[in-house]
Amino acid sequence: MEMTEVTGVSLKRGSLAVEGSDSMAPAEEAKRQKVLDSCLPTVQDGLEHGSPPTSGHVPGPPEAVNAGQGRKNSDVQLEEEEEEEEDGLSEEAEEEEEAESFADMMKHGLTELDVGITKFVSSHQGFSGILKERYSDFVVHEIGKDGRISHLDDLSVPVDEEDPSEDVFTVLTAEEKQRLEELQLFKNKETSVAIEVVEDTKEKRTIIHQAIKSLFPGLETKTEDREGKKYIVAYHAAGKKALAKVRTAADPRKHSWPKSRGSYCHFVLYKENKDTMDAINVLSKYLRVKPNIFSYMGTKDKRAITVQEIAVLKITAQRLAHLNKCLMNFKLGNFSYQKNPLKLGELQGNHFTVVLRNITGTDDQVQQAMNSLKEIGFINYYGMQRFGTTAVPTYQVGRAILQNSWTEVMDLILKPRSGAEKGYLVKCREEWAKSKDPAAALRKLPVKRCVEGQLLRGLSKYGMKNIVSAFGIIPRNNRLMYIHSYQSYVWNNMVSKRIEEYGLKPVPGDLVLKGATATYIDEEDVNNYSIHDVVMPLPGFDVIYPKHKISEAYREMLTADNLDIDNMRHKIRDYSLSGAYRKIIIRPQNVSWEVVAYDDPKIPLFNTDVDNLEGKPPPVFASEGKYRALKMDFSLPPSTYATMAIREVLKMDTSIKNQTQLNTTWLR
Repeated sequence: MEMTEVTGVSLKRGSLAVEGSDSMAPAEEAKRQKVLDSCLPTVQDGLEHGSPPTSGHVPGPPEAVNAGQGRKNSDVQLEEEEEEEEDGLSEEAEEEEEAESFADMMKHGLTELDVGITKFVSSHQGFSGILKERYSDFVVHEIGKDGRISHLDDLSVPVDEEDPSEDVFTVLTAEEKQRLEELQLFKNKETSVAIEVVEDTKEKRTIIHQAIKSLFPGLETKTEDREGKKYIVAYHAAGKKALAKVRTAADPRKHSWPKSRGSYCHFVLYKENKDTMDAINVLSKYLRVKPNIFSYMGTKDKRAITVQEIAVLKITAQRLAHLNKCLMNFKLGNFSYQKNPLKLGELQGNHFTVVLRNITGTDDQVQQAMNSLKEIGFINYYGMQRFGTTAVPTYQVGRAILQNSWTEVMDLILKPRSGAEKGYLVKCREEWAKSKDPAAALRKLPVKRCVEGQLLRGLSKYGMKNIVSAFGIIPRNNRLMYIHSYQSYVWNNMVSKRIEEYGLKPVPGDLVLKGATATYIDEEDVNNYSIHDVVMPLPGFDVIYPKHKISEAYREMLTADNLDIDNMRHKIRDYSLSGAYRKIIIRPQNVSWEVVAYDDPKIPLFNTDVDNLEGKPPPVFASEGKYRALKMDFSLPPSTYATMAIREVLKMDTSIKNQTQLNTTWLR
């Protein structure tokens, strides 16, 4: 096994488009989103749509003592502005976003070198290819806790006598739904909404009752006679408290859910070009529920087709299946009722089907590269998406949090920066740099649920002298993302040093796991292990470090960052790092590949689950073609990056900065 290193030359070899380089994608996405939004109901207050990944709203710390009355008034104003916030961007913001090309914006992004990704394990000669030329070239199927690969192959709804008829979805008019929605959310002065029963029959009345209770879980109904006509009257059973319970605890009426049925409907979600939390936010809107009643085992990429299992509390398969009629780029199926939700991390991994288009490698090069991936594997680096896309990497924010440098945390998140930024964010940052007035900067944001908007809202509420509380308004998952990014940055750099120093064989002083416990490899045991057993720690207070030169390298790196490796506990418990262990080399499972010829860059080169459901025949390839593509399949454990496996095959820098620059001419 030979280990090679990234050089300046190898970065220039070919074109590998990664994450968002498809020039067709923005227009297609905008068009699809307009269709999508046109049949959406009114957004509920407090729905975390458009925010970075989070499983629900996380309240900020208690109000600081020095927050005066004037600040409270600005709070009210800010909350009112949030209520009026549009879900999408203004046309002006969209136009500005298109003004600067993606490639120009990415000139200031990170390269692999910046985050410690410098080594390769294989000896083959690299070649170029285009990754994610179309998002449909990258397909991810979740591997469940039972080891089965998730597929969407059944759209049928489990037969349940308790379910209402399909008519509940069509019996109410759009205007009636709007009035009921506003009533449920206390958005008008009405205390009830009366719906006249035309063609009065008991069956018709029952369907209207079921429709209101099913679609608007905050409301109760009764039948009234008014001047000889029958009306169904919807009202709040117990005022705002009842609605609060429904919206926060997501506790649908218990009497409407059969005791014999499991409380959770599990289903397979097929999605295109949407990340998992965005998808859940869309489903939440349609179902008029909070996103936190959904659970899943892992989040999936946006720029891909992904198939994963989702569970939702007390929503029927019938209601979920109805979404297939009006959602684009989503399909729900394989429904079943279970007693328990899903838990993050329960999955065994993911299976990837990836197409690298327009490859330049010979058949021999491809064979060598894929055999090496199958037999040796790849360095288990944290991929580029872990570190953000702009000129301010997430690990820098994480380092400032660990240093307790809160002014720097605020500046890093809010200061103007070069790189891939939307027009409204640029204006917000400029206002912040000019005035240091959080309320003024916040007014520049049409979308206030981004991290910048949440921090500015916190600063407006708690004041500039209480940045810790202001930062606490950001959902916990997003805050922790920054310090995990710093850990990943350290780990990548240390693994590169470990491989440079000792190569691809275990050495005395390396760490291996026995169960969940890390132990050292002794001189006499070294032949009992392979490089695939060796782990290295993410820095923290509950890990041990290797007993060789790399231990000192950890210490030097953290000392240079003004951190004490012997004291990784933080004054604020959330930011104390316990650490973890991660294998340094991963060998993918179920590896297979083929090289195919094609003429049209736009044709799909394999069938998706939806293609198979629709009965589309698989593509047929000619023996000769204008282009060649490498189609590869492999399975990876959780928290490993497919882009790092592909990097090993191509011997290419996978950063968006590098690839967009290489591809600008080709894309035009």
